Amino acid sequence: MSRELHIVGFQVGRETYGVPITSLHEIVRVPEITAVPDAPDYLEGVINLRGKIVSVMDLRKRFGDKHATLKKQNRILVVEHSGKLAGLIVDSASEVLKIASTDVEAPPVVFQEGGLNCVTGLGKVRGRLVVLLDMTKLLAPASLLQHDAKLESRTAKPEARGTTAR
Repeated sequence: MSRELHIVGFQVGRETYGVPITSLHEIVRVPEITAVPDAPDYLEGVINLRGKIVSVMDLRKRFGDKHATLKKQNRILVVEHSGKLAGLIVDSASEVLKIASTDVEAPPVVFQEGGLNCVTGLGKVRGRLVVLLDMTKLLAPASLLQHDAKLESRTAKPEARGTTAR
């Protein structure tokens, strides 16, 4: 008996992508987004989702479309990862897909070489391909981790050098 993956399918450009349904918190319309200074260009900012602050990433910009603009049909997939909520702006959220594990292939090596290491596989669904995304790598890209490390090093306290305040 083959296992089935339950995936939330969504559109970004002409492609269909998918994330595990277990990571989906909800899908919302795009509200007003508050910009955050010094954020990478694909990080749109933050939203207030019923009292919780949620960072919002534009997947079109994350995937290289520098001229992406928001439209009325855009949606935010609010996903939970490592106990935190994050928002992903997509062109549209399409459907819940059931993909047999036998219909999922590993991504081609060129994906890793091109910096798209957030792809875990390609699912075959009714004659089309669904690009399956790794939430860990998508939400914690190397550039964002480096950005956070730079901020931490700037704010490191000099007390760590063995001097104590009296």
